Amino acid sequence: MRTTLAALFLATPGFAEPVAYTLDSAHSQVVFTYEHLGFSTTTGMFSGFEGEIMFDAKDPASSSVDVSMPTASMITGWQPREEHFMTEDFLDASQNEAIRFVSTGIEVTGEDTALITGDLTVNGVTQEVVLDAKLNQAGEHPMEGKPWLGFDASATVLRSDFDAGAFAPMVSDEIEVMISIEAMQAGA
Repeated sequence: MRTTLAALFLATPGFAEPVAYTLDSAHSQVVFTYEHLGFSTTTGMFSGFEGEIMFDAKDPASSSVDVSMPTASMITGWQPREEHFMTEDFLDASQNEAIRFVSTGIEVTGEDTALITGDLTVNGVTQEVVLDAKLNQAGEHPMEGKPWLGFDASATVLRSDFDAGAFAPMVSDEIEVMISIEAMQAGA
């Protein structure tokens, strides 16, 4: 059963406190795209999430997100490119093992949408980023029998803001980021 964000905000008093949800790393990923020399759009992905969502259905502004993923989990479909992205030209993975996002504020914008502002740390550099987020579904997982959440979000970031701007602007500085995550209620 699909539940909207607004319905969750009006939920029973049993939801008066933030509830912890743990990310389901098997069904969570970050996909990114960028233009390559104007000839193509290249796609890559990160996985291996760890983190927690504190979801407050009564007061969404009190909700929070703290997630990270291994820098070296990047997949682009071509190993030499992945190896290059792990060098000092881009992500310097030997010095920066994780990418992390920690929310600093949430603005509800619609029945099942919100803007999540937070600090994104990539390549040892932290910048404020705003995620345009949508609650896809909240309810009991049909196979796990536990409370579950699913969200999609998107953002545009400049890789040069994170000291990863090699070859810009020939290889686009602007990166489109699409996020899809699932999370299970902790301890349920």
